[in-house]
Amino acid sequence: MKTEIDSFSGFRIYPSKGRLFIFRFANSKNESLFLQRKNPRKIAWTQVYRRMHKKGITEEVAKKRSRRTVKHQRGIVGADLAAIAARRNQTAAVRAQQRTSAIQKAKAEKKAKEEKKDKAKPARAHVSAAPRVSKQQMKGGKGGR
Repeated sequence: MKTEIDSFSGFRIYPSKGRLFIFRFANSKNESLFLQRKNPRKIAWTQVYRRMHKKGITEEVAKKRSRRTVKHQRGIVGADLAAIAARRNQTAAVRAQQRTSAIQKAKAEKKAKEEKKDKAKPARAHVSAAPRVSKQQMKGGKGGR
């Protein structure tokens, strides 16, 4: 025996019962509510409402377990994992001392570079004191106004 499903309420319609009006309805109440454009999700006795609000579920389904993410540590481009671990285990004093030494080294290199630059650059002889003329003026553009 084949049963149909009510288009509004979700109830079963047995053979020779109900009405087919493009949609299937078990009784005139369902048809009337459908034609009034009522939402079956908001009407408490419909199957859609009961399913939506989790009513009448007899066997309790165990909650789906979610996997806990496992944290991994990986090396990055500048440093491998051993170098990162060594940095982490350093004390703040050692780190500060390394920082100051690196700054002193950089300053010394910069100073040496400046001195080398000053020695390499001889004093330039002054170019003629003639009035400066731009390239456009030399070409004679807009000169005749």
